[in-house]
Amino acid sequence: MRDMTMLTGTQARPLGYSAPLTPEQEIEARAKLIQALQMSLDPNDVLAIFFKHLQAIIPMGGIQFRFPNNKDITKLGRDALHHCDYRLTTDEGYLGEIIFNRSKRFIESELTTLEILLGALVYPMRNALRHQAAMQLALLDPLTRLGNRAALDNALRRELQLAERHHHELSLLMIDVDHFKKINDQYGHTLGDQVLQEIARTIESVCRETDISFRYGGEEFVVLLRKTNEMGARTIGERLRREISTISIEKNGQSIEPTVSVGISTRASGQKEHISDLFERADEALYRAKQAGRNCVRDLSDVVTA
Repeated sequence: MRDMTMLTGTQARPLGYSAPLTPEQEIEARAKLIQALQMSLDPNDVLAIFFKHLQAIIPMGGIQFRFPNNKDITKLGRDALHHCDYRLTTDEGYLGEIIFNRSKRFIESELTTLEILLGALVYPMRNALRHQAAMQLALLDPLTRLGNRAALDNALRRELQLAERHHHELSLLMIDVDHFKKINDQYGHTLGDQVLQEIARTIESVCRETDISFRYGGEEFVVLLRKTNEMGARTIGERLRREISTISIEKNGQSIEPTVSVGISTRASGQKEHISDLFERADEALYRAKQAGRNCVRDLSDVVTA
């Protein structure tokens, strides 16, 4: 099977190694592995199942899997001196790279067995990665490629729990495009969509790697700011407002220059509250920004001067 390409491997025979399985035992262990790999569509679960059942066939110190994005890495077991690496591919493309390691060298017969076992891993991993990609797409807004409302609900619930557990601050920015209906009415929905896409790109470029951005609905966006107090949230909100105000889109000789209003709410360290609490305060702060003339940032400590 050529879906795998071995990159490196060691060949010397170890001394004092445990006796191998009988052919009947190895066939039974492989059958259990193949059956178990069908039980999950989570890539990390698939790897954990593979690692667990692999131990019954070839003793292993640990494995490491690098996913196709070359950023996410899953490690199971422990690191060791000797390793062999395989690149997993199918006709549909690259699935990732898996590294086996242990304290004793691999012998040729073990490498052959590993390749056979990887043949059982390839397609369950492909199916799990497909499922993961589909789930991620289901949580994306198709126009802006930011997280959608469902993704926001999931993330906010998770971030609130983490903030409460570790006593971190958490802030939320609610961003609304000023006079967006006028843009749609005057220039059409196609250009309105372009405005939203440009604003989404600006939000992504300005925000930090730890921040999470969402399209809340219509012309509203939400940004979750981890470990950020009210002062930090105001700084980021102002930076976003300024950058968005520099956007210029040409249409029939005219320049469309959108602006946004931003409302801030913050969960103070040690404070327990519900998702609705953060949203209600951010929404009220956004209303104050609108009342203050738009194109500004407000929180509930601000006094409306309109």
